[in-house]
Amino acid sequence: MDTRLVSLAVTELGENLRAHGNLLATAESCTGGLLASTLTDTPGSSDWFAGSVVAYANQVKEKLLGVDPALLREHGAVSEAVVLAMAQGALAAVGADISVAISGIAGPAGGTPDKPVGTVWMAWAWPSGTRARLYTFSGTREAVKAQAVMAALNGLLSVSR
Repeated sequence: MDTRLVSLAVTELGENLRAHGNLLATAESCTGGLLASTLTDTPGSSDWFAGSVVAYANQVKEKLLGVDPALLREHGAVSEAVVLAMAQGALAAVGADISVAISGIAGPAGGTPDKPVGTVWMAWAWPSGTRARLYTFSGTREAVKAQAVMAALNGLLSVSR
């Protein structure tokens, strides 16, 4: 992960959120809290970062984020439907204005022909809408997680403006 680019993105994100009086929440699965850690590496992030739910297990997605178990059964944890529900659940659970949710397969195992290693779904929720996007990243587990964090930051920058 290019720490300079990440730092610039987080700084800009924080400025955008602070300028609009918005609080951010994250709901992370495959990144295991890496995004929240990246955000809180920035001094002053407590002004705009409310908190995170690391929902690695499906039971945590259900209990803390309110994801309907039927969505998990029908679509799987790595799906558009589930990340959209996670993003909405993060807003409610944390009491934030904007959220991002990440669920994917970082590897090296766990992939299938339909959802290979590197498959990551993300969703963003904000007052006027939601958006989800499918990514296919490559590389090691650490590389997939780092690419997911950067993609999440880029998405947050676009919805925080």
